[in-house]
Amino acid sequence: MAANRTFLLGGGLTALSLLGYAVGVVVAYPGRAFSLTGLMVGLTLLAIGSGGSAGGAES
Repeated sequence: MAANRTFLLGGGLTALSLLGYAVGVVVAYPGRAFSLTGLMVGLTLLAIGSGGSAGGAES
């Protein structure tokens, strides 16, 4: 259940960050660089929440 919540949080953060980036391309606003940070964190949460394993022993 927690993985699903992490996946949804990552998806929402990624979507908001992409929107913030798109707005930042059109209009310069303070803090627009945080949209890239949010995108990186959002994609990381998506990867963690998907539950995929890159290899090794499963826990």
